[in-house]
Amino acid sequence: MRAAICARYSTDLQSDASIEDQHRLCLRLINGNDWQEAETYSDRGLSGASHLRPGYQRLLEDARSNVFDVVVAEGLDRISRDQEHIAAFFKQMRFQGIAIVTVAEGEISELHIGFKGTMSSLFLKDLAQKTHRGLEGRVRKGKSAGGVTYGYDVVRDMGADGTITTGERRINEDQAKIVRRIFRDYSHGLSPRAIAANLNKEGVPGPRGTWGASTIYGNHQRGTGILNNKLYIGRLVWNRQRFVKDPNTSKRQARPNPPEEWVIEDVPELRIVSDELWNAVKKRQAETRNAAISDGIKKLGRTKRARHLFSGMLTCGCCGGGVIQVGKHYYGCSTQRNKGTCGNQLTIKRTDLEGRVLSGLKEQLLHPDLIAEFTNAYQEEYNRLAGSLQQERSKAQRDLTQVERKIAHLVDAISDGMFHASMKDKLTVLEVRKSELQDTINSASKEPPVLLHPGLSDVYREEVTNLTTALHDPSAQAEATSIIRGLLSEIRLVPEDGTYTIELIGELAGLMALGTPQNEQSHPEAACSTLCSTVMVAGVGFEPTTFRL
Repeated sequence: MRAAICARYSTDLQSDASIEDQHRLCLRLINGNDWQEAETYSDRGLSGASHLRPGYQRLLEDARSNVFDVVVAEGLDRISRDQEHIAAFFKQMRFQGIAIVTVAEGEISELHIGFKGTMSSLFLKDLAQKTHRGLEGRVRKGKSAGGVTYGYDVVRDMGADGTITTGERRINEDQAKIVRRIFRDYSHGLSPRAIAANLNKEGVPGPRGTWGASTIYGNHQRGTGILNNKLYIGRLVWNRQRFVKDPNTSKRQARPNPPEEWVIEDVPELRIVSDELWNAVKKRQAETRNAAISDGIKKLGRTKRARHLFSGMLTCGCCGGGVIQVGKHYYGCSTQRNKGTCGNQLTIKRTDLEGRVLSGLKEQLLHPDLIAEFTNAYQEEYNRLAGSLQQERSKAQRDLTQVERKIAHLVDAISDGMFHASMKDKLTVLEVRKSELQDTINSASKEPPVLLHPGLSDVYREEVTNLTTALHDPSAQAEATSIIRGLLSEIRLVPEDGTYTIELIGELAGLMALGTPQNEQSHPEAACSTLCSTVMVAGVGFEPTTFRL
């Protein structure tokens, strides 16, 4: 029996020797059963509530490859603490014919999975509650509950009893000057974008490397961002939000807590910004938000929806950042404007961008190969519907034969003197059904299905030619825009020789690739200047297809 060892410990605060201790106990169990040690799959400092652990995933992969015959662990909770994951692990091992044996429980059965899985879930819930309680106690003492706030340093001093203090902070004077500068510049009228660009231009390191407008402005309701952090005025606010783990991705999602659950403590020794400067910033923020409200409707909320045909789909070909509207009619790189870290300063007029894309779409979609593809698809669907009509007519004919036979039997019975009042009602129902079936048969055409509509290619050309008209027709604009945006995942603007080359990425690009000759796909330089080339990225279905305009 080839035995694999599964070992894990949860946090970096636990001893790294825990893995070796678990290995020693499991090896003793393996030797006691005269098994052969195969390999140890370990995860260090990773929670058992997550299945996205490298050692655990490698264990599952090797189990499918028949690398071992039994899984050995110190306890079932070393494999996983999640009920769903441990049940799935047990099912997979049982399917592969692999036994699970632990030092604590012995050989694992369905009973262990149900009972221990429930106990592990309760343990995690209890642990989270105790951790939350402990963090609240630290906050009420004016200490940090975790994380490093820009403008402060974490202090770790030796206590009188020899322990290292945690949760202590002191002001970082160099960073505090930057914080005061940000508050001062914003109160004087500079935008968060301009402030971030200036800091990046000067090479001032930010909380996460470079500065961005969102780092400075944040969200006033959640208290995020430099300008909304009340710690800078000596007030520690904690428990604004809680985190819930998404069971599909194992990523944490923030959920706001009601204000009555917030914990607020005064820490005057950590004040960086004066009340006067703080109030000036809050006043300007309130004026900015009020200016964005017209007739009770928040314009900022409306901008989340696509105002133009390709809004939110444009990316910069240099840095990969978004391309946003700059001014009233132009698009430009957001990273270059907000952070100043991208060298792409080109802009493109919105109408020119939309015109180039739509013109390229119309020209390319009229390629003979695409017309043939459309014709074939139409023909297949038409013939399928025609075939279903023929099947419906055949079924109606069979049903009519049965109904006529039943009517004949009833008439014969009545002729032989076996009349009953109920027979009249039944005969009436059958006559009605016979009439319905005859109408169905008569309405179905006896002509064979048409294999190809004679004017189909002309219909296709007309629809493509009217593409621009449909996008500007109020009655069809929403549907046409939705279809085009649904077929494109990204539009990449690549600066080349002082102008933009446009790359379409998504299913629509793959559709246009069907109409590009193979010699153009293999030799992009052979394509025309307006429609440059088609680039296939790792195959359709694996990554999006890219088409250049």
